[in-house]
Amino acid sequence: MVVLVRTNDLVLISFVESLLNEAGLNFFVADGHMSVVEGSLGFLPRRVMIDAEQLEPARRLLSEAGLSRELTDD
Repeated sequence: MVVLVRTNDLVLISFVESLLNEAGLNFFVADGHMSVVEGSLGFLPRRVMIDAEQLEPARRLLSEAGLSRELTDD
């Protein structure tokens, strides 16, 4: 799996999850439970991970939704 989006914005993560679910793309939100470690301060970003084979369709989907600035380069 590769990183599609890395952010602390929970609303953005929810929106990305909704888009990916609707498109039938497989993904995983990593570091979602790190708030226990960080004390709910929000300084550790969560990562939306996607299968490498589905990376380009997912990037295109998010770009079409106006989220191209949120996509990671790694």
